[in-house]
Amino acid sequence: MDHSANRLSLREMVATERPQERLERLGPEALSDSELLAMILRSGSRELDVLSLSSQIITEAASLSGLLRWGLPDFLRWRGIGKVKALQLLTVMEMSRRILNQNADLKPCLKSGADIYNYLRPRAEGLNVEKVWVASLDSKHRLIECRMITSGIANASLIHPREVFREAVRANAAAVAVAHNHPSGDPSPSTPDIQSTRLLRESARVLDLTLVDHVILGHPGIDPRQLGYYSFYDAGLI
Repeated sequence: MDHSANRLSLREMVATERPQERLERLGPEALSDSELLAMILRSGSRELDVLSLSSQIITEAASLSGLLRWGLPDFLRWRGIGKVKALQLLTVMEMSRRILNQNADLKPCLKSGADIYNYLRPRAEGLNVEKVWVASLDSKHRLIECRMITSGIANASLIHPREVFREAVRANAAAVAVAHNHPSGDPSPSTPDIQSTRLLRESARVLDLTLVDHVILGHPGIDPRQLGYYSFYDAGLI
């Protein structure tokens, strides 16, 4: 069986079907996730045209944002993606991550679990290890600074009151918000998460600081409640 007919690049597609023409005519927002990826890949393999390859890659990653978790070997195992193209894809993913992080460097008011989640979600997107962030806040819960204080293997409890409140005291904060991510995407709390939150609550009282919330960052598509985060304050545990 001759598979050569299936090896279609963007250049070889019918003009009205090519993502490039739709991009020029309608703008990037008109393209699907698969079409956007196809614009970067440019060509497929002997078995798959570029749009089919793009679609299968995104399906395996679960979403376009899921590609942020991929490393070089993940891209290289696809026929049609060589080392140079894989490195280009890694570059695009890193640029996306940095843009998201720069947006997260704005200094909003963090008054609720939703506020904390929306602020820190870009920093947690695509991480495959747990990290802990401490947001030091003023008396009106406006952000003074946010720091990542610990990082470790997935599913490990890394939250220590000493490290959390050291940052808050150093920043002369009146309040503090704590967050950590679950790399699985499911923000449901573990027993160590609940225990560490109790310690944070008691330590904040001793130091006369307001613990606004402890939030677990996940992904809406995996969260059983489809929120993408778990708020210990909303759950009545703070």
